[in-house]
Amino acid sequence: MNLKITKNWNKTNCAIVIVVFISVTASFLGGFYFNQYIWQKKYDSAKSNLENVDLILLSDVINELNNSFVDSEKIDSKKMTYGIIEGAVKSLGDPYTVFFDPKDTEEFKEDIAGSFSGVGIQVGSKEGKLKVIAPIKNSPADKAGILPGDIILQVDKAFISDMPIDDVIKKIKGEKGTKVSLTISRDSKIKDFELMRDIIKIPTVDVSVKEEKGKKIAILSIYHFSEELYADFKKEIPKLTTMDGIILDLRSNPGGLVGQTQEVISWFLKKGDVIYTQQDKMQNKDTLISFGYGGLENIPMVILVNEGSASAAEIMAGALRDNRGVKIIGQTSYGKGTVQKVVDLYDGSSVKVTIAKWFTPSGLRIQDIGIKPDIEVKISEDDYLKDKDPQLDKAFEEIKKIIK
Repeated sequence: MNLKITKNWNKTNCAIVIVVFISVTASFLGGFYFNQYIWQKKYDSAKSNLENVDLILLSDVINELNNSFVDSEKIDSKKMTYGIIEGAVKSLGDPYTVFFDPKDTEEFKEDIAGSFSGVGIQVGSKEGKLKVIAPIKNSPADKAGILPGDIILQVDKAFISDMPIDDVIKKIKGEKGTKVSLTISRDSKIKDFELMRDIIKIPTVDVSVKEEKGKKIAILSIYHFSEELYADFKKEIPKLTTMDGIILDLRSNPGGLVGQTQEVISWFLKKGDVIYTQQDKMQNKDTLISFGYGGLENIPMVILVNEGSASAAEIMAGALRDNRGVKIIGQTSYGKGTVQKVVDLYDGSSVKVTIAKWFTPSGLRIQDIGIKPDIEVKISEDDYLKDKDPQLDKAFEEIKKIIK
């Protein structure tokens, strides 16, 4: 290509070229040095955080493995890195602070979204035992008779007492159509269950209505505070606003997303009502409050909870009792009084970290204690087998008293 430079070009256009060149160069150098700055900050932060970590010891072990391990083809630096991170996280002794590799991260997000393959039980570590928080409604575990509070002893005849909770969950989960056996302890009795894995679609909410003497009472069952809950709940609001009373059934609800809890409970509370207060490691306090959507705040209510009601379900029960004096019926809830956040990492892995403790509006700390009902009503295995529900019966009895 031939270029002609005219007399009119050389001053003005040359100046433009110089300005453009300087701008491009400045942008390039600015980006380069900014990138260097970011990495320097990351390096400085890592150096500061690792000051008390014995990196020489860690390096010696890794060197020894690389130099001496007989099956050298099994050495995978990425797996080794994940293993080191998992060990660091597990050393905290907090069952809710967890590292997920990329595959586990995908599965975790599926769980939050409300669908996965398995047998349909939520589990948690309590008093050094792996307990069933709740079976998911209509799941293989629910249909087989797994109950909240069951203690899992074995998976496929292998004892799991010394196994990390996430490894146990991986053993229980699996492809649709495959089988897994669970050995559980219930009231000091040992029971074996063989379950067929299936695609588990976690239900969110259900409303049924019972009419008696011209009074309409809704049973509002919230099963899980997943991403889909609020969208499903809003569809039920027109029906709920016509009720004379509501029985809020939070039994066997293992919790979920706090944001979903705030949206739903805001229909039952006034604007500005405290839902809960949380406190972080620096003792800073933050309060979650109701948006005050209204519509359901004046309808008489009672609440049902059991040992499988945990986390967000306990937040909702505690907030309604403290703000409105709503009576709670059933059995003491699970007792999960901490808040977690999930941090996505650059390689597709993630870490779920406990960042705060939470308290009910009255200041009650429920961690490992749970929320005690105002009226305790137990439901036995015999009740379950005979399809009886004395807790729900008591709820109807109490809500009718309030309506009158």
